[in-house]
Amino acid sequence: MSEKDTTVKKTSWWQGVKAEFKKIIWPDKSTLTKETGAVVVVTVILSVIIMLIDFVVKHGLDLIIK
Repeated sequence: MSEKDTTVKKTSWWQGVKAEFKKIIWPDKSTLTKETGAVVVVTVILSVIIMLIDFVVKHGLDLIIK
């Protein structure tokens, strides 16, 4: 493979990346705020659920072991 072939492939790859980025439809501020809020709320809820499961399993194992 010659050096020219490598340059052509990198250039066409980069042009493809730029073309794909032009197709992206970025959300507006209100949509982004709502979706970010939803992610934060779901993360907090799942964290609490995992914490409760961990607490129950830990104390259940302590009762079995002792």
